[in-house]
Amino acid sequence: MADGAIATRAIEAADDGALKAEIARLGARLFSVKLAGGAVAPAQAGAARLSGRSLAESLAMFVPRGRHPVKEGQFLVFNQELVALLKAGLPIVNGLDILLERQENPRFKEILRDVRGQLVSGVALSDAFLSHGDVFPRLYATSLKAGERSGEVEKVLRRYLAYQKILGAIRRKVTGALVYPAVLIGLSIGLVAILMTYVIPKFREFFAGFEAGELPFITRMVIGMADFLHAHLLAVGAALAVGSVVFSRWKASDAGRVALDTTLLRLPLIGAILRQFALSQFSRSLATLVGAGTPLVPALDIAAGAVANRRVSGAVAAVVPRVREGAELWRSLEETGVFTSLAIEMIKVGEATGALEEMLTNTSDFYDEAIEAQLQRIVTLIEPIILVVMGGVVATLLLSIYLPMFTILSNIRA
Repeated sequence: MADGAIATRAIEAADDGALKAEIARLGARLFSVKLAGGAVAPAQAGAARLSGRSLAESLAMFVPRGRHPVKEGQFLVFNQELVALLKAGLPIVNGLDILLERQENPRFKEILRDVRGQLVSGVALSDAFLSHGDVFPRLYATSLKAGERSGEVEKVLRRYLAYQKILGAIRRKVTGALVYPAVLIGLSIGLVAILMTYVIPKFREFFAGFEAGELPFITRMVIGMADFLHAHLLAVGAALAVGSVVFSRWKASDAGRVALDTTLLRLPLIGAILRQFALSQFSRSLATLVGAGTPLVPALDIAAGAVANRRVSGAVAAVVPRVREGAELWRSLEETGVFTSLAIEMIKVGEATGALEEMLTNTSDFYDEAIEAQLQRIVTLIEPIILVVMGGVVATLLLSIYLPMFTILSNIRA
């Protein structure tokens, strides 16, 4: 409903046009439809363009159309161009026509064409984007709706673009910081795999030919592992592939994602960064929505969905009913046990002074700076650790090869 509440209503309509008019009159967004016969038609949040279709065809529009067919970079460029066109004074429909001509992604072009059609038929721009479900973030459509109500769509889009650019910069910093360690680990694993599956089995034949006698324990252990990998390479590869698929499916489930995210938050060093990133996402999302004029309760609900970490997202979602009933935001968040004392204090001051947006922005800025500093420290620490560990592994393999040689030389001299 308009106040953010979820309600179940029985609506009697003569045709799809009457149904559309009734939903618009209620100011509601449709989540699911149950026909009189008992069939349930799943629907994504947003108003559907019902006119000109049968009721069954209209309800079919609510079926999810696949997740995220539009790349983040393409969506960012689209909004930057849309802001420029709006600033130049072009109507939104004309702006969409121009952007449609230049759009190269066929799936995105199809979606924009549908959005334009809904806009021409009288559906609000925010509802037109919402009708495509998970293709676009709820934060985007809600920001648009706030801009439509205030008449400042361009300003709201600029705020959303700033939010996306900051999050993108943080992700790039995290990715960039982890590239070198990942390359080191990958090369080291590749080197060990070559030694274990090809080089060491060759030396085993060499040792047998020289009748080295009883080999050192470390050599026998390494040769045994190498023989096993060499003989069962396909089985090991298949087991890893199956394990990877099973893990991916488990991770994609709700229970799996919550369990994995909870475990990640408990990891030393990395867990603190992931927690700070999740809190930064929440703070900046909520600040963007509140600054755009969205009421606190629906803004809180949407900000919870914008957090990538399911453990933090679930904790924030559990707070929404309490805030709706009148509880203080900072106290409700404190009871989750997920938020740091800094975030709680900043939100508390923001609520008390009426500067919640500013305090939330300051909180996310602080966490962004803390994440960057901690990443630098971790990378500085982890690079020598990786080198030492992998150097030790390679040295062990080489030692297992050279020890029997020393024994052979000693026997020859004797």
